[in-house]
Amino acid sequence: MSQRRRTASGLWKIVVWDEPFFQGKRHEFTADCYSTPEHGFSTVRSFKIESGAWAGFEHCGFQGQQFVLERGEYPCWEAWSGSNAYRVDRMCSFRPIACADRRRSRLMLFEQENFQGRRGELSDDCPSLPALGWGSSAVGSFLVCSGAWVCSQYPGYRGFQYLLESDSGAGEYKHVREWGSHAQTGQVQSIRRVQQ
Repeated sequence: MSQRRRTASGLWKIVVWDEPFFQGKRHEFTADCYSTPEHGFSTVRSFKIESGAWAGFEHCGFQGQQFVLERGEYPCWEAWSGSNAYRVDRMCSFRPIACADRRRSRLMLFEQENFQGRRGELSDDCPSLPALGWGSSAVGSFLVCSGAWVCSQYPGYRGFQYLLESDSGAGEYKHVREWGSHAQTGQVQSIRRVQQ
């Protein structure tokens, strides 16, 4: 099976285990992992992010529910998916988030698909779009001018997560279907920058 690889140059490092609480089989990665079974893991049950920001995915091939993973320890599934809309106790693929840069991040959001309707712009974290004055619980499209952003379904960075990156498709997310394989609704009520 072909794997998509990026040159990490020491910028990213994740250490994974096949059991909770850093037990069992262990492996270090500094680049994309398209499929944990290809490395002898049916799934990842705990991990430590030692450097860089990573995107984790429920299924192989960067599919399913997304998780934005920043520096720190994740001893069990609740540590990475506890605030999501449903329980996800597995992670079967992951990759570095190359464009994460909190200092120079800019995002434009639009009320309708294809960059139509009311427009807003962010360069800082926003724990509640409604409190900021965004009149709808949904967003139709995004243009990521710089950096990487994680959008959450509910205020306070809760619910489903959608990772948006400036280096993916020129940062253009014209409709919900482009936010990830699990995206089914345009409901976004909080947005934050991804930390490197």
